[in-house]
Amino acid sequence: MAWLVTLTYVGVDDWRADHISIASEQYRRHCARHRVPCRYLWVAELQKRGAVHYHLIAWLPKGVRMPHWDRETTTAGGRQVKAFWSHGMTNVEEARTGVGYLMKYLSKLDDGTAFPPHLRLYGVGGLTPQARLVRGWYNLPEWAKREHGVGDLRRMGSRLIVMETGEILPPMYARHFIPGGVLLEPLREMPERFHDGAYSKVTCGT
Repeated sequence: MAWLVTLTYVGVDDWRADHISIASEQYRRHCARHRVPCRYLWVAELQKRGAVHYHLIAWLPKGVRMPHWDRETTTAGGRQVKAFWSHGMTNVEEARTGVGYLMKYLSKLDDGTAFPPHLRLYGVGGLTPQARLVRGWYNLPEWAKREHGVGDLRRMGSRLIVMETGEILPPMYARHFIPGGVLLEPLREMPERFHDGAYSKVTCGT
């Protein structure tokens, strides 16, 4: 069953970069104590008043309820565990539209959305190692996905490194900052696509 959780701040300027990661870690520990899978996805949004808040969807086995993140929880042994979210209020409800509910918030983003520096727009938890590799592949720039498959590359800062050889891929574009934006200058031709998606590769023979 899917559950929707909204995490709200009391003050407009209360946001800190580590708040959502700390809350997510508390939730992961809660799931581990209750021996249930921990699978979730969250997105950030700006309220009209200018405060950041988060919308999270999590999947729990049927019959297992989502705790309120702003309240203490109790372990099976009776130990009190502090609230996952201590920065304001939370709301918990059963999900009806699933991931589509979160996507509508991402669709609101435009050039005028002024998030705080270093804020992450979304986060995912509970993926298998293979799923993390696939997710990483989908987040690669298009030119890199055309030449390399799942697990072939890893990021080191802004650089992409070929796992097999240690080669650092040269950039595809040069950036030139101009008034009101960034101009991208191609440094070479776009590679031809050699596969049809994350799970397929073409073996070339002679």
